[in-house]
Amino acid sequence: MNTLSELTTSFLPLLATISVTLFVLLTTNAVLRRRWKDMPEAQFHFQLIMLALTITGGLSIVAALPVSDTLRGQLLSLIGLLLSAAIALSSTTFIGNILAGIMLKTIRKARPGDFITVADLTGRITEMDLLHTEIQTEFRDLVTVPNIYMVTQPLKVVRASGSIITAEVSLGYDVPHGRAKKALLEAATTSGLTDCFVHVRSLGDFAVTYRVAGLLEDIRSLISARSVLMTEMLDALTNNDIEAVSPNFMNTRALAPEQRILPAQSTKRDPDDIQTMAEDIAFDKAEDAASAEKIREAIKETEQSLEDLKGEPDEAYEKSAKALKRKLSRLEELLKLADAQVNSDRSD
Repeated sequence: MNTLSELTTSFLPLLATISVTLFVLLTTNAVLRRRWKDMPEAQFHFQLIMLALTITGGLSIVAALPVSDTLRGQLLSLIGLLLSAAIALSSTTFIGNILAGIMLKTIRKARPGDFITVADLTGRITEMDLLHTEIQTEFRDLVTVPNIYMVTQPLKVVRASGSIITAEVSLGYDVPHGRAKKALLEAATTSGLTDCFVHVRSLGDFAVTYRVAGLLEDIRSLISARSVLMTEMLDALTNNDIEAVSPNFMNTRALAPEQRILPAQSTKRDPDDIQTMAEDIAFDKAEDAASAEKIREAIKETEQSLEDLKGEPDEAYEKSAKALKRKLSRLEELLKLADAQVNSDRSD
């Protein structure tokens, strides 16, 4: 009887530790899920917290085992070795993706809504999770990319202030370069680009390759802008009587010297008539994610402004704080609507 009582007593700390660990994990899981159910960006923090609590709980259970101090130390050492081995062997898989996710969140080089190019994949970020990043391509497809791939491949992020749009065309040596540059600059300006310029890229055996470029300030139309630029280049070359057909064309179809290969004169059209529609359809989820991200940034700035006001006199504080609190309330309502739209996109 004494032996049974001693055995039960020795296992009490272990049972208590297991109970406390399960209680903490289940309670934290329920509380955080209820608190952050309408905050998809908090999923990263939720997973990180649960991972840390699980590891801590496991170590606590090992420490509470009814064994000798020597054996307990050996078990903890073994767990440490296993964790070290897991980190070393799995750096390109599960744990590697976790570490890469933490790295991406820490450096904040890219965020939801940004245009990015990773290796040969181009699109806009819709979600950044602990293990993966979701990218929406120009064809409206959602591509899940492991975070380890994001940090091991060249990552190009389009700056919010604008991006350089380029296109190339080869023209024959019979076209004076000054005339060609003038027509191409006209096309770039008409397409809506700013700070336009033209470079001679190469002197081939039969043609000169020109590159026309300009700054696109509204990056939301990044995909359509290239198409608009090339369309305007065709129109500008035609309207300036510049033949863009290959110089080898005469080798395959004989033409009279006075005959020109030109399409019919085109009428001017608004570059925004149908082009902006492409981005609206292709990047709908990414646009919603970007809007929610901007609202969160505005909320942080407003909260910081409220914090900075605390040192002001009471009269000045009340006057300024009242307006900031109204602004904060409106932003929080907008964030709820934006998050609801993102969640709707995810369910679709």
